[in-house]
Amino acid sequence: MPAKKKANAKPLTGAALIKEVCRRIRVARSYWDAHNNRACRGEREKAMALYESLSEVEREKVPQELRVWLRYRSEKYFGDDRTPPGGGKR
Repeated sequence: MPAKKKANAKPLTGAALIKEVCRRIRVARSYWDAHNNRACRGEREKAMALYESLSEVEREKVPQELRVWLRYRSEKYFGDDRTPPGGGKR
């Protein structure tokens, strides 16, 4: 049975949101390093959604190494011009 979510969970803001974005990017990177592409894609999408909700000033607070990794992986490996997952059955 999956874990239950808190009913009174508030959306993250400020430093907590920045910390969660960094955490998600690091988790996606660890999945990428372990060649677990499906899990990496899911974490990357969650990280991108949170990152897009940040203001310009907040985005600057995310370490540059994480921002570069997120942008590079997003464009090169997960962009719209790439083949979607699950299409190459042999």
